[in-house]
Amino acid sequence: MTDAQNRFALIGAGPMGLAAAKLLSEHGIAFQGFELNSGVGGLWDIDAPRSTMYETAHLISSKKMTEFTDFPMREEVAEYPSHREMKRYFDEFADHFDLKKHYRFGAEVLSCTPLGGPNDGWRITWRDAEGEHAEDFSGLMIANGTLSTPNMPAFKGEFTGELIHASDYRHPTQFAGKRVLVIGAGNSGCDIAVDAIHHGESCDLSMRRGYYFVPKYVFGKPADTLGGAIKLPMALKRIVDGTILKWFVGNPQKYGFPKPDYKLYESHPIVNSLVLYHAGHGDITIRPDVDRFEGKTVHFKDGTSSAYEMILVATGYKLDYPFIDSAHLNWQGSAPHLYLNCMHPERDDLFVMGMVEASGLGWQGRHEQAEMVVRYIEGLKSGATAAQELKETKAKGFERATGGMNYIDLPRMAYYVDKATYRKAVTGWIDKLRGSAK
Repeated sequence: MTDAQNRFALIGAGPMGLAAAKLLSEHGIAFQGFELNSGVGGLWDIDAPRSTMYETAHLISSKKMTEFTDFPMREEVAEYPSHREMKRYFDEFADHFDLKKHYRFGAEVLSCTPLGGPNDGWRITWRDAEGEHAEDFSGLMIANGTLSTPNMPAFKGEFTGELIHASDYRHPTQFAGKRVLVIGAGNSGCDIAVDAIHHGESCDLSMRRGYYFVPKYVFGKPADTLGGAIKLPMALKRIVDGTILKWFVGNPQKYGFPKPDYKLYESHPIVNSLVLYHAGHGDITIRPDVDRFEGKTVHFKDGTSSAYEMILVATGYKLDYPFIDSAHLNWQGSAPHLYLNCMHPERDDLFVMGMVEASGLGWQGRHEQAEMVVRYIEGLKSGATAAQELKETKAKGFERATGGMNYIDLPRMAYYVDKATYRKAVTGWIDKLRGSAK
């Protein structure tokens, strides 16, 4: 093989790509990084070409539960950092571990084509300011993120006002003087609705289903930092956490929010109590699902209607890897079906990094994913018994690491895992691979 063919291609310099780059570098595995933006940070860089960030965005998890263990955020950073603090954090992370030298910035990957059968490598074609290029690599790591391609539903009728997806939202001044309808009440939808309350003439929030709301602070501390010392069975955890939510949140249904038709933790909770605060003050009206548009009038499924100048659709994002045929990713349903959300059952030259969501997983959980993958690659080269065991395990067939949780059937939940189950499996393989390498 040539030197180029003995290298991995790594797509993306967001937090997951940087974690993979750090581990590859530390383990002496040659690689070439590709990043469309001019710098690191992924979607956390609001100026990046495909960022979906907005000016008022902050982490919904606390910095202590989100940061990389071996690179803590600075002490003066707020407990729930802004997107600009996060961008700076990833810049500092990349500089600290000297990762930028491994990347081609301003490089858009156009296609990834297998060179032959499984594990024969990949031809990567990319475009930069100098034109189009192609090069062969022994392996491919995809870390281009999960939140860049909008999931835009189809609506009956036509809306003649301003209709945008949350991905096109940047600043609250976009709402100035407008009657606004936000469709979708996930974390971004609720955040943006609060912006619209303050800057628009009025704001309604259309919800297809109910959600569980979690405050950012409980007993004066970030909510996600509590309860970590004691591991409870899920049935008991639901009772305990449900009681705490009643204390601190109350009953959202009294403000007009629909009651969830699923159990706590079967979908991602909404970490936002401000929208409840404003609902209690009459600043926002909760509406049911949309039936149809008619000019500037929106008809809802309960038979009511109202007129708006602007509709913002906050219906999330869909997984999108436009530079590779989905057949190569073992795509099933709404997501690739990969062992521990990253490892192809038949290929050892293809890994999808960061396609994982779990309450409280943080960047350290994703760092562990990268460590498992890198140690596996290393173990295959050295003939480690643990690497062979992992190879056989992922080839046998597997289920997603849900821990028995019955997650609601939505595309955004198609790659959701149970944090404890997932981390136990990943760190178990890391320990085996580490021991096998000695």
